[in-house]
Amino acid sequence: KVGWYNAVLQPAFHLPYPDDTLAFVVLSTPSMFDKALKPFVNKERLKIIRDPVDQCVSHHLSRVKEKFPDQKVDVIFDYEILPSRKPKFLAQTAAHVAGAAYYYQRKDVKLDPWGKKKIYGVCIHPKYGGWFAIRGLLLFPDIQVLFLEQSAPVDCVSTEEKRIELLEQFNFHWQDGRYRDIIEVKERYSEEQKAYFATPPAERFRLLGLTQEAQ
Repeated sequence: KVGWYNAVLQPAFHLPYPDDTLAFVVLSTPSMFDKALKPFVNKERLKIIRDPVDQCVSHHLSRVKEKFPDQKVDVIFDYEILPSRKPKFLAQTAAHVAGAAYYYQRKDVKLDPWGKKKIYGVCIHPKYGGWFAIRGLLLFPDIQVLFLEQSAPVDCVSTEEKRIELLEQFNFHWQDGRYRDIIEVKERYSEEQKAYFATPPAERFRLLGLTQEAQ
């Protein structure tokens, strides 16, 4: 419910819908790269592709909207921002309140070792660890779910030591990706996918076999 999300945030971040409005958080799993992104790029090869992942996600979520011709469906993507430069929604908070992934933050550590340092939180999925992404929100403004029960996300990094290790790795060593394997995972990104996301955006087209013209 939108109300679960709004309840944990300051009014500036609230979504402008009634509390009982139905919303879905959309995640991409490791297999998205082979099952969605590469087929999308091959199909769209002759069109203008500026950001392959964002355009692929947009394509698939517009197909979801088509499945509900009688419903109003609002889509908010993870990269969208308001004129104030604030994000349109806080993806990790949304994933947490939806029960999709646990959002580990500084407040989840009792004996905080970081002093005045800024420490960012990170979501961990019980099956994929950090090998996933939050891509968007699907909102159904005309559907009110008064009796929907909230499911808590799985607390899969349950010890103090592991939580400190997770936040340390994410904040200070995120480039090496070790934080993604803080738990034992069922699936992770392929070597090809890791190379793609580790490459500066302007050079990623070459990895997908896209020419300068396609850019």
